[in-house]
Amino acid sequence: MTLAPPRPSAPSSTPPARFPWAGLIAIAVATFLSISGEMLPTGLLPEMSADLGVTESSIGLLVSVFAFTVVLTSTGLTHLTRRLPRHLIVVGLIVVLAISAALTAIAPTYELVLASRVLGGLAHGMFWAVGGAYAGHLVPRAQVGRALAVAMSGGTLAFVLGVPLGTALGQALGWREAFGVLAGLMALGAVFVHKFLPPVGPGTAHESTPDPVTDAVPTLVDGAAPPAVRDGGREGRRRRALPKPSVLGVVLSCVITAVFMVGHYSFFTYITPYLVRSTGVPEQGLAGWLFAFGVAGAVGLGMVGWFLGARPRVSIPIGVAVVGLAVTGMLLFEGMIVPSLVAFVLWGVTFGALPPLFQTRMLQVAPERMRDLASAFYTTGFNAGIGGGALIGALVLDGAGLDSLPVLYVVVAAVVLVAVLVSDRLLARRSARPAA
Repeated sequence: MTLAPPRPSAPSSTPPARFPWAGLIAIAVATFLSISGEMLPTGLLPEMSADLGVTESSIGLLVSVFAFTVVLTSTGLTHLTRRLPRHLIVVGLIVVLAISAALTAIAPTYELVLASRVLGGLAHGMFWAVGGAYAGHLVPRAQVGRALAVAMSGGTLAFVLGVPLGTALGQALGWREAFGVLAGLMALGAVFVHKFLPPVGPGTAHESTPDPVTDAVPTLVDGAAPPAVRDGGREGRRRRALPKPSVLGVVLSCVITAVFMVGHYSFFTYITPYLVRSTGVPEQGLAGWLFAFGVAGAVGLGMVGWFLGARPRVSIPIGVAVVGLAVTGMLLFEGMIVPSLVAFVLWGVTFGALPPLFQTRMLQVAPERMRDLASAFYTTGFNAGIGGGALIGALVLDGAGLDSLPVLYVVVAAVVLVAVLVSDRLLARRSARPAA
């Protein structure tokens, strides 16, 4: 065997691309605004219920309607707009979300609030299909986990600041004022994102950026890499640990994510009445508890960027198991404020880590040229879980009662844990098969 000449783009002549902090922070801002608009009703269930003259479960269904609109429209709208500039779409969608929040603030009836939520769901679904893949367009495949940790930090900050502050504002001034302030922030956010988010073309993937690992590898005449290269280097080992891209991997990732979200939002959508009636949290303390949950989620997200994101195959099952234990603690420690708060914070840490880990795993197994479509399917699965969870939670709340919601969550977490382990084993076997 003789060595062929190295590829021309060796590391010595091609410096690594700078990490796109500004663009990823712009995505994080958009994510913060989008999630805040989606989840704000969960913190204002009593206020909205009293003002609109409907039950708390009906307000919870606003989350379902929002999410099911995403499920039914995100993939189709993403496909129809696939030739438009992604940058223009992201900015325009934030403007539509601002209009939706403003209409919610002034809607005189429950039915008109419902209609405004449908409009918001249309924009939210497209944003997550396009925005979720945007981070993957800006970085090489091996950096997707780190990039998503930054970009998706906006979702965690929505729980840290958006929902708690919106809840506090709604309790102090009124729920309509809270949505009005959010609409103004969304308008400002559209300007910020327009300025700082770098444009990418329609369907762009980060394929042309030289990879200092693969481009530095001398190519053998028979196509094999030298043993020293095959066996050495932390980056090389990390790349070989990634599963082979496949449609099956995308499907499994999306289904597992959807099932997990069903469990989470069947409980979390109605967390406000649960904390007050079952845990014993005073109403004036709700914003503080939600703030603690959000801060804990930020810690979990930071752990993704620090070390968990590099090993989602290990991190995801551990996280799912810890979520099940934390929610079990919420159930066992009902009426005991301190241990319940500890369990609640632990739940927040693990849930803060799991969505970006699920999405990291999905983008790692998605073929490069279908990342936008894969993100659309992921968004569909994610929001099907949110909507289905809020709907199932409403039925359980009206039937079996509040204390059945954490039980349902624990059962779903157990099912997801088994599904994660089985699917990872299947994908590992497929990756180990020699190419035909």
